[in-house]
Amino acid sequence: MQILLALSRLIDSVNTFIGKSVSWLLLAAILISAVNAVMRKAFSISSNAWLEAQWYLFSAAFLLAAAYTLLRNEHVRVDLVFGTLSRRKQLLVEIFGTILFLMPFCLVTIWLSWPIAMDKLASGEVSNNTGGLVQWPAWLLIPIGFTLLALQGLSELIKRIAILGGLIPDPVAEADAEAAALVE
Repeated sequence: MQILLALSRLIDSVNTFIGKSVSWLLLAAILISAVNAVMRKAFSISSNAWLEAQWYLFSAAFLLAAAYTLLRNEHVRVDLVFGTLSRRKQLLVEIFGTILFLMPFCLVTIWLSWPIAMDKLASGEVSNNTGGLVQWPAWLLIPIGFTLLALQGLSELIKRIAILGGLIPDPVAEADAEAAALVE
């Protein structure tokens, strides 16, 4: 299990680096949007390439940071029922949810999007918009993003099993204990 925990730490560090790095893409998208708006309003100059660059940057930030969001436990979850469960049952729900839903969804998405991305790369297909960008970088983000998400799912699975086995401390239980201590 120690080898799996080391793998989990490696996956976590890679996704932390990528997640923090791609957050700067949002700033770039905002700046491109602002400059493009000023150029369009002030000088009646517009560019489809710049508009598409915004979309590509936002897509990259969203797809490449999804794994980091899962790592930080900031993903969307329906807490209505989950919050009423014991911590052990919550961990079991997370394990089964990862195995039954997250991993199959990621694997199917990778499987289906990879050939499309490779076709776009091979053909050099360009956007239908005048002056638009090549499409393969945006399409390649899909299998890459979902690969990172699947790897993070594997890391979370390893950690949840280790927590249940008492091999590592539960960060959620520790945070709850700290919050309870502050209230007292």
